[in-house]
Amino acid sequence: MNAIRLAASRGLALTLSLLLTAGAQTTPSAAATPGLKSKIQTQEPAKIAPKALSAAEASALRALFQKLRPATLRLEDCPPTNCSDPGGVGTGFLIGDGYALTAYHVVAGSKTLSAQTLDKKRYAVEVVGYDEQADIALLRVNVPGATPFMPLAARGPVIGDPLLGIGNGGGAFLTSKTGRLIGLNADAGRADFPPGTLEMNAPLVPGDSGGPILNAQGEVVGVVSYIRVRGEDNTPDSFAVPITREDARIASFRQGVKRNAPMIGIGLNLPGELQGVSALPAEHFADFSKYFDLGETPGAFFTDVTKNSPAARAGLQPLNYDANGKRLSGDIVTAVNGQRVTNFSDFQYAVRRYQPGDTVTLTVLREGKEIQIKLTLVPSTQVRS
Repeated sequence: MNAIRLAASRGLALTLSLLLTAGAQTTPSAAATPGLKSKIQTQEPAKIAPKALSAAEASALRALFQKLRPATLRLEDCPPTNCSDPGGVGTGFLIGDGYALTAYHVVAGSKTLSAQTLDKKRYAVEVVGYDEQADIALLRVNVPGATPFMPLAARGPVIGDPLLGIGNGGGAFLTSKTGRLIGLNADAGRADFPPGTLEMNAPLVPGDSGGPILNAQGEVVGVVSYIRVRGEDNTPDSFAVPITREDARIASFRQGVKRNAPMIGIGLNLPGELQGVSALPAEHFADFSKYFDLGETPGAFFTDVTKNSPAARAGLQPLNYDANGKRLSGDIVTAVNGQRVTNFSDFQYAVRRYQPGDTVTLTVLREGKEIQIKLTLVPSTQVRS
């Protein structure tokens, strides 16, 4: 990685220019490493400021917060009998019968989960089912039968609706955040973030992930998933996975269904100033390659191969440079089952069209020659380091 940083320093001005031309600059999710953390994306889209909440709307949401706060949970990675040093903080909410919902990334990789209610009592937590790509998980929480819970909405919200979020953002304990719905079917532009989300202007922060988004009737319409910061004033936009009363996923989760994302076991780990290169436009690849010696054909390059993963077994080769920043080796993936990919983000989207257990063929450039490599996708749980 030091050699990559050396090349980065030589071509940093050009690199930053290319990223600005590409548009969005993205930082890695804070939940890329499993655990109780929130996902954060940085981007600067043009936005029209939504109408501020009226005094009546704000008052109604404050009343709902007081009513529904007891049904919200503080989730931590620690035993319920000893949580002096939790592994992280996230949020969940009860939906009845001892079940709770949260974002999948909040609980992914956690060893011993516990939930704390408003009265500061702690309870054991079990992950019953989840969908990693949708970033939603169903929990069973050992709370007393009379513990309050939140109703799920019969239908989704509409743009402009006032919304209430409750969570543990910034280490606070079950606080409220309010705003309006400013977008439907939003897409983060990253394969590891869920598509089709609700976009809000509520000022959520890390720790709020997994919390409820409620409409003016006090019904849950979404589960907080990730946060985007934009503009010079770091204005936050928040995104939630939509959820309704008849959502078939919840019924499947109750049956123990656990859907993992498909993976092959490669990663792109770059210095912070180069994070946006994962989505480098094809037309800028050749210029970028002048400093990283990647050849002339756009494709997905990578820096890491996970041990014992399908990629490792197939012999995929990560980037490797000498002390002067000259590339010694490194495969460039140009297609997945014939679907052209021009950068690492394209590659991730292509892979996520499939399921664990599917076999795919990668078209790879190695030392200037095109080869075909077959491998079988595995659940993400099998390739985590």
